Amino acid sequence: MADPSSYRPKPGQIPDSPGVYKFRDEHRRVIYVGKAKNLRQRVANYFQDLANLHPRTRTMVTTAASVEWTVVSTEVEALQLEYSWIKEFDPRFNVKYRDDKSYPYLAVTLNEEFPRVQVMRGAKKKGVRYFGPYGHAWAIRETVDLMLRVFPVRTCSAGVFKNAARTGRPCLLGYIGKCSAPCVGRVTPEEHRELAEDFCDFMAGRTGTYIRRLEKDMMQAAEEMEYERAARLRDDAEALKRAMEKSAVVLADATDADLIAVAEDELEAALQIFHVRGGRVRGQRGWVTDKVEAVDTSGLVEHALQQLYGEERGDAVPKEVLVPALPEDTEAVSQWLAERRGSQVSLRIPQRGDKKDLMATVQRNAQQALGLHKTKRASDLTTRSRALEEIAEALGLDTAPLRIECYDVSHLQGDDVVASMVVFEDGLARKSEYRRFQIKGFEGQDDVRSMHEVIGRRFKRYLQEKERTGEWEEQPPDAAPAAGPAATGPVPAVGPTAEDGEPREDDGRPKRFAYPPQLVVVDGGQPQVAAAKRALDELGIDDIAVCGLAKRLEEVWLPDDDDPVVLPRSSEGLYLLQRVRDEAHRFAITYQRAKRAKRIRTSPLDDVSGLGETRKQALIKHFGSVKKLRQATIDEICEVPGIGRRTAESVAAALASTAPAAPAVNTATGEIIEEDDGGSS
Repeated sequence: MADPSSYRPKPGQIPDSPGVYKFRDEHRRVIYVGKAKNLRQRVANYFQDLANLHPRTRTMVTTAASVEWTVVSTEVEALQLEYSWIKEFDPRFNVKYRDDKSYPYLAVTLNEEFPRVQVMRGAKKKGVRYFGPYGHAWAIRETVDLMLRVFPVRTCSAGVFKNAARTGRPCLLGYIGKCSAPCVGRVTPEEHRELAEDFCDFMAGRTGTYIRRLEKDMMQAAEEMEYERAARLRDDAEALKRAMEKSAVVLADATDADLIAVAEDELEAALQIFHVRGGRVRGQRGWVTDKVEAVDTSGLVEHALQQLYGEERGDAVPKEVLVPALPEDTEAVSQWLAERRGSQVSLRIPQRGDKKDLMATVQRNAQQALGLHKTKRASDLTTRSRALEEIAEALGLDTAPLRIECYDVSHLQGDDVVASMVVFEDGLARKSEYRRFQIKGFEGQDDVRSMHEVIGRRFKRYLQEKERTGEWEEQPPDAAPAAGPAATGPVPAVGPTAEDGEPREDDGRPKRFAYPPQLVVVDGGQPQVAAAKRALDELGIDDIAVCGLAKRLEEVWLPDDDDPVVLPRSSEGLYLLQRVRDEAHRFAITYQRAKRAKRIRTSPLDDVSGLGETRKQALIKHFGSVKKLRQATIDEICEVPGIGRRTAESVAAALASTAPAAPAVNTATGEIIEEDDGGSS
């Protein structure tokens, strides 16, 4: 680990001009590339106190051994040079998007004498016109099949084309009118190229011109009584309309735009792009990236724009680019996009109307893509095994923690304090084992005390189950296990079992707290970890490991250690711990919100015997609020239609028994109604 002060530039050595800088490691490899309006201010930020730097930035500057820079004239040049260097050096600490799959494009090879329409994947080639990307190759082929009636462009490979030219016989498509057969000279190279360019114009969104032209020719042919030609033109127009219908209109003003949405968490980000041409979605693609540098949504958007349009020119860069957050230097990025397009490009955040609605759809796709990526990563057996081994090695465990329990506390400003327990077995969520708790020992906000109470209650139940079943009772040294169905002798006291071998309660339900974890994870840092460890020590449990995961810096804390365990950024073990922690947080906050909503909906009138919903509403409507109803006399309550004196007395008594500032439901007792499935504790 290098000391950044060892290679810090001298004061005044760095210019205050726009430029691009590179950090290199001890082997002279470029590990990070960045740009700046003012190089002196930006580079100096990396050499402040390490404690003030983001953990990822701190890792980068301690890995680096030198820094160098290049001065440019404008911020646009800096943007272009940054993109070129990232592409050239592939720095390990720069965000780099990767396709979550290889998307197919509809390509027209305008760089050939006889352009060809085909499906292409991979890197784009110079002189080829691309449309898409599409979700599936068959979607491209269906569209092309419809359009070849009107634009009979060559689709055959070079070998088939040469063979047809040699024999003087076109392929089947040439005979059925879906190819103009340039291979045998039915059309000249110029006529065939014109067909290919018309095909490109139609795919680019200029559709109305061709359909109107076909309909005009159809009407003219009908007037001249050329009915067969009119019928063919009619069918051609219908084919083009069907091709258009495959992508519904999403923007009524025939807009050409790309919509970019980002879904992210602390470690990863997913990007989704919808390509809209002529108001219709012509393509969609997605990327996923690890957040290896300290970057916010604006930075992710800027990196995406560089990767999307870094190699594009002309119409490939749309008139509008809609994003969820503007880059830090919006003006420079907009100018860079305009230079690549050759005309003005609008870079903005949609605020209202169809574009904002479509952006919400793109955002949902991004969220789903991130969730799917995480699910795929988590479901891989090899990856899960490696994650568990990394956790065991980092925490000094004897074996991999096959059962992990994670706890989180949730509340709203000290009200409705609850906690969650989630269980992961073999790296996968075991939702049937999830449990939820309501804090009973005290009122108010104290996460450390709450964690101590929850851990104590959970493992007290574990000890009770262990004592009740006697499953860990020591056996005599000479006791041997029975062998075979005919064996006789005492049966170990492990309680009833189900067909799947799981111990069961006496009523046939699975035991709730009978299984000990190998690792307890708490959401928090040193204080929460110490509280959890203290609760286990008080119960005499010393064979269960405890750690905490602090959300802000993703550091792993162990009991009695002053310094955290920092797992590598690429560690599968860190990813698994984060996923467990996030699931515990989700489960806790869901329960807390449900409790709060139930408390808000609860009324003191619920306790009045014989008072139905209709009469409760009549009382509230008459007085305007429970507060005013509480101030009313019995005679005033009797004035409400349907309310007799006895009911009025019951209402007054119920309201008088509750303090005006307190909710009607008593949250101090901590009582939770046990459900049939045993989901609460």
